[in-house]
Amino acid sequence: MILAIDSSIGTSVALSDATGRLLSERSEAGHLSHAEVIGDLIGAVLREANADRADVTAVASGMGPGPFTGLRIGIAAARAFGVARRVPVVPVVSHDAIAAARLDRPVDGDLVVVTDARRREVAWSRYSGVDASGPVRVSGPELAAREGFDVVDAERLDAAEVPAALVARLAALTLTGARHHETDDVIYLRAPDVTLSTRKRVTP
Repeated sequence: MILAIDSSIGTSVALSDATGRLLSERSEAGHLSHAEVIGDLIGAVLREANADRADVTAVASGMGPGPFTGLRIGIAAARAFGVARRVPVVPVVSHDAIAAARLDRPVDGDLVVVTDARRREVAWSRYSGVDASGPVRVSGPELAAREGFDVVDAERLDAAEVPAALVARLAALTLTGARHHETDDVIYLRAPDVTLSTRKRVTP
């Protein structure tokens, strides 16, 4: 079974079989409660599928784009689960998972996935299509000002969530070799608001 976790927008957790077929899924829309709900969501999807942690053979982790604080909570949970169970952790670009909704409905032309980046900005990624190996990303993820951002030469897909079920589906394709393996790089929308001071410490 594949346990999938994404916290790039809200928090979504899913459990699928090895082929990516969904067994259970739970989500929480709030973007400030990742740490509070993620453990409960993992427990809930396991119970709903009548599964145990020992049944998980791989973990899929949504890698963003997303805000620093929320995104790293989901990734940390995925990596911790993978280490504890000694199973592989498969990174999945969160925008790719959104585009994977078109796996069962072919796209005629390019597709642009758009998500809210807050601060009057959007994050976007462009795809040349979706084939048997999943979405084919040709640019992005990138940030753009919300005002004036328009898509005129492609289908636009605005998403308010990243379903972990689709993260699991792409991870299944990766594990079978049908899709390339993404790098383990986290895609933060921007640098964290709080940084360590670079001033020298003054001691008496």
